[in-house]
Amino acid sequence: MQIIVLHSNCWFLGFVELCFAGLVCSTVAQNHIFLADLLSVVFCCPVMSWVTLFVFFNLFTPYETQSLESQALLEFKKQLIDPLHYLDSWKESNPPCQFFGVSCDKKSGRVVEISLDNKSLSGQISKSISVLESLSSLVLPSNLISGVLPLELANCSNLRVLNITGNNMNGDLPDLSKLVKLEVLDLSSNYFTGRFPTWVGKLTGLVSLGLGMNDYDEGEIPESIGNLGNLTWLYLAGSNLTGGIPEQMFDLHALETLDICRNKLTGNFPKQISKLRNIKKIELYENNLTGQIPREFATLNLLKEFDISTNQMYGTLPPEVGNMKNLTIFHLSKNNFSGEFPRGFGDMRYLVSLSIYKNGFSGEFPENLGKFSPLNSIDISENKFTGYFPKFLCANGNLQFLLALDNNFSGEISDDYANCKSLVRLRVNQNQLSGKIPDGLWALPYATIIDFSDNNFSGGISPNIEGSIRLSALELTNNKFSGYLPSELGKLVQLQKLHLSNNDFSGGLPSSIGALNQLSYLHLEQNSLTGSIPADLSKCSRLVELDLASNSLSNSIPDAFTRMSSLNSLNLSRNQLIGSIPEGLQKLKLSSIDLSSNQLSGKLPSDLLIMGGDQAFIGNKELCINKNLQSHLSHGLNICEKKYGSISKNKGVMLVIILLALICLLSGLLVLSYRNFKLRVAYIENNLEKKVLDSKWMIETFHHVEFDAEDICDLDEDNLIGTGSTGKVYRLDTKKGGRSVAVKQLWEGKAMKVLTAETGILGKIRHRNILKLYAFLVKGGSNYLVFEYMANGNLFQALHRTIKGGIPELDWNQRYKIALGVAGGMAYLHHDCSPPIIHRDIKSTNILLDEDYEPKIADFGVAKVVEDSLTDPESNCFAGTHGYIAPELAYTLKITEKCDVYSFGVVLLELVSGRRAIEESFGEGRDIVFWVSTHLDSSEHVSAVLDHKLASDFVQNEMIKVLKIATLCTTKLPRLRPEMREVVNMLIDAKPASLKMKGKAT
Repeated sequence: MQIIVLHSNCWFLGFVELCFAGLVCSTVAQNHIFLADLLSVVFCCPVMSWVTLFVFFNLFTPYETQSLESQALLEFKKQLIDPLHYLDSWKESNPPCQFFGVSCDKKSGRVVEISLDNKSLSGQISKSISVLESLSSLVLPSNLISGVLPLELANCSNLRVLNITGNNMNGDLPDLSKLVKLEVLDLSSNYFTGRFPTWVGKLTGLVSLGLGMNDYDEGEIPESIGNLGNLTWLYLAGSNLTGGIPEQMFDLHALETLDICRNKLTGNFPKQISKLRNIKKIELYENNLTGQIPREFATLNLLKEFDISTNQMYGTLPPEVGNMKNLTIFHLSKNNFSGEFPRGFGDMRYLVSLSIYKNGFSGEFPENLGKFSPLNSIDISENKFTGYFPKFLCANGNLQFLLALDNNFSGEISDDYANCKSLVRLRVNQNQLSGKIPDGLWALPYATIIDFSDNNFSGGISPNIEGSIRLSALELTNNKFSGYLPSELGKLVQLQKLHLSNNDFSGGLPSSIGALNQLSYLHLEQNSLTGSIPADLSKCSRLVELDLASNSLSNSIPDAFTRMSSLNSLNLSRNQLIGSIPEGLQKLKLSSIDLSSNQLSGKLPSDLLIMGGDQAFIGNKELCINKNLQSHLSHGLNICEKKYGSISKNKGVMLVIILLALICLLSGLLVLSYRNFKLRVAYIENNLEKKVLDSKWMIETFHHVEFDAEDICDLDEDNLIGTGSTGKVYRLDTKKGGRSVAVKQLWEGKAMKVLTAETGILGKIRHRNILKLYAFLVKGGSNYLVFEYMANGNLFQALHRTIKGGIPELDWNQRYKIALGVAGGMAYLHHDCSPPIIHRDIKSTNILLDEDYEPKIADFGVAKVVEDSLTDPESNCFAGTHGYIAPELAYTLKITEKCDVYSFGVVLLELVSGRRAIEESFGEGRDIVFWVSTHLDSSEHVSAVLDHKLASDFVQNEMIKVLKIATLCTTKLPRLRPEMREVVNMLIDAKPASLKMKGKAT
């Protein structure tokens, strides 16, 4: 009866609370189920204070207390989602001390610790946690827990450790200043909002404080942090902090780690930092700090790690900095430092990592640097260092990263580097280095990139190159290398880029290169190569660009090239190739082709002419085109006659004579009418200037296409194929070229911004899986973009279309090829464009499909070049589509390539499941990523994710492989997501068996 009264009359509880507590004490002994009812009353009735529960703890027997804590923990579990079943032991039949992750005091039996680190838990933290009066440690990091941090947590007065870093917690932080016993407070890497918590200054017992990587309102570092005299670790990175560093912070004399990077802090570098006598680590990178590093800084004798990269620091480094003998990490990159680098760094004993790239350091580099230290990583790129290249950087055999590009080093590379087998990345390009490369330096078993380009190196490539078995890029462009290309290049099975252009390599092209299945870019232009082009090159199944221009290659173009389905760009110009052009090349849908200045003959395939334009084929005297393509005669391509195959010489002479006569006649008429013409022009300019300007087209073309600008005037609403945020898109059948194109008419207001973005990016890039921008046209106040026409619409439409019998239009093989094509296009944007390009709006409606379902990434209206995104404030404006937006954009507007990776992961989930990115069935505020995450706890549930219309036993395992890739791409933490080139490799490994068999058949 009392329970009924409590539930229905919560307002009355404040009056009868103490009496009720006494009543409960007698009732509990009879029926422990009452505890669950009591907790439900407490949580449902906000008027009810926690005094009653306090009475419980003081009047109950240990058994009764244990029961109460058990019910509180079960309520805690009820609010969590546990896909991996870590909490299965949390049940009424077990005492709480036997719950997984729970520890109890040995004497009292009360719960003192909950530790559930990285257990894939989601859901929310229940208010019931506050019942655990003896709780001293709550450790829940690296999960997916969301919701607000309950204010009731402040009632856990014995709490010493509170760690919920790396979750999805949000909302304003509650005032936890009552937790005066706290020693460790780590709330970092969540989505907390509101004001930066100033109340932490009252927690004077804190030893470790982590509040960073949240989305607080902009504000200054509170001076009250200076009260935390016991603090040894302070992490405030990525907290939207502004203003200067308060002087009070330098009163934290016990502080060992200070991390306030990735904020918006301003002001001069503080001299008072020298007061932090125990400091060992200082992280200040990615702020707006300015000024010079003072001499006082060098008195921090215990300092091991220092990073002030990406600020606005300037001036010379005090020589005394070279005497900081305990330094292990010293990073100053992307500032404006100048002058000589302190010589004392050459005597350091513990230096592991040195990064000073993108500064203005000059003079000779410290000669002995690395001689006495276990140097692992050095990046001194983009400075003005001169003199000989330092020779001791790998003296201790630990060096993995040697980056010294874009300096003025001269002389030869020391033979000492021949034994530097630990190298992973070696880049010394863009210097004035010369001589031969030490033989052993070609054989680096762990190296992924070797870049000697843009120097004056000579000699040949050693056959020892076969020892660099993990090499993904070999860059030797613009040197004086010579000799034959060793066949051992064919053993570099991980090689993706082979750039050897503008050297003096001679002899034949090794057919062994055809064994490089990972090779995407092969550039051998401007050398002295001879002989035939090996047909085995066609076995490079992932080759995207092939450039053999400006050599002395002979014989015919191999027919096998017609099977290089990944090829995007082909340049064989300025060689001595003969024979006909393989007709099958036109099926490759190349973005770029150049076969000019050879000795090719026969009929030019019409689609290739449309694809490359006549400039791509001039200089081949025996090459001819069909009569219906005679508009291309402007650059001397012959017409193929039906009877003889070419124009006779006599007819050619007669044609020249007739043309000369006509020119003379026309010249005379022009002279006679010149005065009248000038008068008319003057009249038009003076009286109808505005109308004339409005009637003229301004056109810029990026790919060859035949159409008249006036065709644009005939846009028919019946041919409308789409409407978006930036304009309308029409299908246009050109009169001149006889082909269809897509024309986007831009909305007024957004026109120039979109025009600039699209043309600035699409006008420069070439890839088979990126939509071709043919041209843009401006006339008066109208703006148009002309793209290639995609007959099958966008991926979203195709995914939800069916054919006869309700069968999906896209089978699994087609979906897989679409996924691989889009991944390839994105990898090109992220890794092969310089600087990289971030699309910012990858989604299924922005992936278009041609007549063969080849995917093309479209809509670059909000795309950004990475370098621009660092300086352009507009690049940090919100972009993207709900359901595809990476979760970190909830707390930061900083766009990275990993945001695109997340969006692509969502597209993969659409392909695998056949579901939309957002559906009502997922639940309010939920998306496909969340929905899939709730089905990953068993094989049965995983199968439910797969599109049941496709998921036969034959393809189910193949679909699950792609699902795994999708879950990696949609991982919450950006750093855990793969790069797009890794995604490409994973997708290739997940190739359906039926496609593998087709590949073997061809």
